[in-house]
Amino acid sequence: MGIKLENIDAALFDMDGTLVDSMWMWAEIDREMMEKRGIPFDRHFQIEIEGMSYNQTVAYMKERFGLKDSIDEIKAEINDLAMEKYEFEVTYKPGALDFLKECRKAGIKCGMSTSNSEELLSACERNLHFMEYFQSVRTTNEVENSKPFPDCYLLNAGDLRVEPSRCVVFEDIIPGIRAGIAAGMRVYAVKDDYSVPVEDEKRRLSDGFISDFRELII
Repeated sequence: MGIKLENIDAALFDMDGTLVDSMWMWAEIDREMMEKRGIPFDRHFQIEIEGMSYNQTVAYMKERFGLKDSIDEIKAEINDLAMEKYEFEVTYKPGALDFLKECRKAGIKCGMSTSNSEELLSACERNLHFMEYFQSVRTTNEVENSKPFPDCYLLNAGDLRVEPSRCVVFEDIIPGIRAGIAAGMRVYAVKDDYSVPVEDEKRRLSDGFISDFRELII
């Protein structure tokens, strides 16, 4: 077995919706938080926060819905609701673990840039044990500009000491795809039920589209 991709020294991944199947849970969490406060659930909110860092998302939620809770209180509530799902319910996207194993065999370095919090990243790791495959794991809270800016993926490339042109990015949302493009990297869009309405745009922008990471294994 081997990797079909050529002229690649590093594979960079988004986490939610790309490496792990977790996008389904966020609408549930937002709905629960809104209903608790008597605020009608707005489906457009999930689209509005695409690409934002975790800190930006919480600040935007507070302003958007006029929440009286402090930033720290909102973060704590989100963490409580999400922690159990990440630690016990979230699974890998189809073929993702197989692809990580093949990258390691092929000597392809792996990095991750996620808009999630470090706490929830750690909860997901306790469930799926993916850190052993990654040499660079970053959150967008660590950079000045979150997706669609290239900062996070350029940080991964710097960590790995790989030229951006020798990196491939895997993303499930358009801001993430644009971040990879802006970084000068090859970009593959990953199928996710949450982003089906913009799938045509994902295909148009990216260098390739996959439903299962095993499509990239020989």
